[in-house]
Amino acid sequence: MKSEHLPLLNSVSAPAVHPDGARAVVSVLRPDFDADAYVGQLWAVPLGSGQPPRRLTRGFRDTAPDFSPDGHVLAFLRAAAGGKPQLHIVEAEGGEPQAVTDAPLGVSGFAWSPDSRRIVYSARTPEDGRYGSTEGVSAGGEDARLITDYQYRMNGVGYTADKPVQLFLVIVPELGAEPKVAPKGRALKASTAAAAGDTADRGSSAASAGLLPAAQQLTSAAADHNGAAFSTDGRAVFFTAALHEGSDSDLASGIYRITLGDGDGAGGGEPEPVAPANTGRQSVHAVRQSEDGQWLFFLAQDIGDSGQDFVARNTALYAVPSGGGDATLLSNVETMDLGCNGRIELRGPDSALLLNNAGGTVELHEFQATGSHQVLVHGGRAVTGAAARGGSLVVSFADAATAGDVAVLDGGQLRVLTDFSAQLRSDAGIIEPLELTFPSADGYPVHGWLVRPAGQGPHPVLLNIHGGPFAQYTGALFDEAQVYAAAGYAVLMCNPRGSAGYGQAHGRAIKEKMGTLDMQDVLAFLEGALGKFEELDAGALGIMGGSYGGYLTAWTISHDHRFKAAIVERGYLDPVSFIGSSDIGWFFGGEYTGRSANQMAAQSPMARVEQVRTPALVIHSEEDLRCPVEQGQRYFTALKQLGVEAAFLVFPGENHELSRSGTPHHRKQRFDEILRWWSRYLPTTENPAPAVR
Repeated sequence: MKSEHLPLLNSVSAPAVHPDGARAVVSVLRPDFDADAYVGQLWAVPLGSGQPPRRLTRGFRDTAPDFSPDGHVLAFLRAAAGGKPQLHIVEAEGGEPQAVTDAPLGVSGFAWSPDSRRIVYSARTPEDGRYGSTEGVSAGGEDARLITDYQYRMNGVGYTADKPVQLFLVIVPELGAEPKVAPKGRALKASTAAAAGDTADRGSSAASAGLLPAAQQLTSAAADHNGAAFSTDGRAVFFTAALHEGSDSDLASGIYRITLGDGDGAGGGEPEPVAPANTGRQSVHAVRQSEDGQWLFFLAQDIGDSGQDFVARNTALYAVPSGGGDATLLSNVETMDLGCNGRIELRGPDSALLLNNAGGTVELHEFQATGSHQVLVHGGRAVTGAAARGGSLVVSFADAATAGDVAVLDGGQLRVLTDFSAQLRSDAGIIEPLELTFPSADGYPVHGWLVRPAGQGPHPVLLNIHGGPFAQYTGALFDEAQVYAAAGYAVLMCNPRGSAGYGQAHGRAIKEKMGTLDMQDVLAFLEGALGKFEELDAGALGIMGGSYGGYLTAWTISHDHRFKAAIVERGYLDPVSFIGSSDIGWFFGGEYTGRSANQMAAQSPMARVEQVRTPALVIHSEEDLRCPVEQGQRYFTALKQLGVEAAFLVFPGENHELSRSGTPHHRKQRFDEILRWWSRYLPTTENPAPAVR
């Protein structure tokens, strides 16, 4: 795979399954160089007919499909080029989609009512006068912000207190009704705004002209209200939020309920907390009532007495009686780390489907509120979503041969229904990773993969380190490894202590001792691979990583000088300045390194920068609020002052997610610059050294 093959990377959303169980719908997105954006549509996938999948919509970016409970309507989010995602509906059998919302900053999620007549949706809602809500007032002309809280910014979002996520209720319009027409003049203004990509003007024009259904705002607190879902009887909406006193100084959040009025009214007043009688301080990520209405399932992490002890805390599944009482822990919190893409999927009257990070894979599990549990999908793949309706269970997944596909579970086995990576394999070529385990210096097993280039070698070796640190590499197709291997490099990736997927003890092993066991483990994995494979060139080594991987790269080259060059990307490089500059700085560093000056210095790459001898390319994004650009700027400057060969690659308009979701142009340029750096210090036949001028 080469950088120009990025548009062949089709990512597949979690599936929506029709109530009849005969078909599913997914969103398929890909990077597009011409639009310099992510484009894609909805695809219908027949489950049992043997017919191929077909493109269902033709929008610029259509995502998040979900069928109404009665099966008559398909709802989804659509974004025009340069616009914000808005809720749309279309007849389940096909037709012309109809817009339902005009949220100024876009809609982030939605859920159907059981009677298929209403939808609750979430949208960031700007204060008056901000984010284009007042015509003629630009961002630079807005009033100053007075900050009094720790939690006021978020990577990829920017300021948050002046645009919290609120919940809205909308009645689904009749699809067969005659379309509304704007009065002359207003229609012209709306069409002009649409052509200019002006979401705020278009929305206000459409609303004032009565073209869209009226939405009732359910929440108003200055906090994010997430994961809304209707109760089984449709009389209430459950969601998660941090509405408790002192919420600014901890990571806790809880479950809340809004009782709806009779008929289609909102009603209900203030949100009511739903607190299990026996759980302590937790961070709740998702909530959903069971199909039989007897239970509330919720996903939560314990965060300790301080309310900030998040380090390597596995996310666990609980069930509490809908009428109140004690919550029952349904998963093994020491060994399972569960997730759900923001919404807990249901299967049967009292069971839920969850994803589990497990040893370099992502499994699909089913839990019953009564305590029974089974693993439905496991093995060498990463399940990315699942849904069950009408007797069919459908999953989206990635593995070594695909960036995303859809399968149905038949007789305990997956039957793959799509092949969205066929062109990627035929045009770019995919190298299957080799799974490996090597002992660390103390005998602890270190699990990972080798992606070997074609040919006999000797191959230069790139040691890649993942971010997090509580994250994991999997054996699924990884564009980074494929691009580097195609350029002639053997790519090593492992999950050292500190990573997710191997239990809490594995993840918490580096709490207040970063750069110890984790560095030991990645170097042991490198040594094990060099000893096992003669085609790996021990004299031609590079090391690279992003975020925490940038941290461990910078830390390692201050201790070990065998590497010909390094790439330190969006790194956590100075725990001291991180505290006041990062969106998570007020708690993250203190929990991982400890809070004393001595502790921070003992684990700080900046405190050891004078020990670095390795040429380093420092990569950062200007709008990175997670590891702010000052981390890279200061590290690069220090290397230059010390006489170490260094370069600083800075991407405008990008944030911490550049390598995963940056603009296609910048993602390609990033790959090209990385390979250019390696060509200087680790040239290969496929990536030769630059010509001397």
